[in-house]
Amino acid sequence: MEKQAATSIFESLSSGLRLDVFRLLVKKGPGGMVAGEIANALDIPPANLSFHLKALSQAHLVTVEQEGRFQRYRADIPLMLDLIAYLTEECCSGSPDQCLELRTASKCSEEFLPLLSPTPTKATT
Repeated sequence: MEKQAATSIFESLSSGLRLDVFRLLVKKGPGGMVAGEIANALDIPPANLSFHLKALSQAHLVTVEQEGRFQRYRADIPLMLDLIAYLTEECCSGSPDQCLELRTASKCSEEFLPLLSPTPTKATT
């Protein structure tokens, strides 16, 4: 991921309402939600929601698919994971094993944290 893409994503999520929409869509997973369902779930007027969905779509955080007269929105989970990887790829100067204390203090699930590099083993003779 490039810095400009990451910046665009963060700018899009800087609105509390857009962050709520994105988190809701992440929670719903691959099934996503139609706009009306999102509006109802978050108690947002449809016209207001439309503006925020457009911003999320322009940042590529959500995809939209026409289903008859409805539009189904889905969080772009691979992009979200790419952003997490971008933020953590150089954790502790590329040696995430140095961050063990920080990892245990984090509320993040272990599967989303960078992989620890293997601890060198001493050769026995």
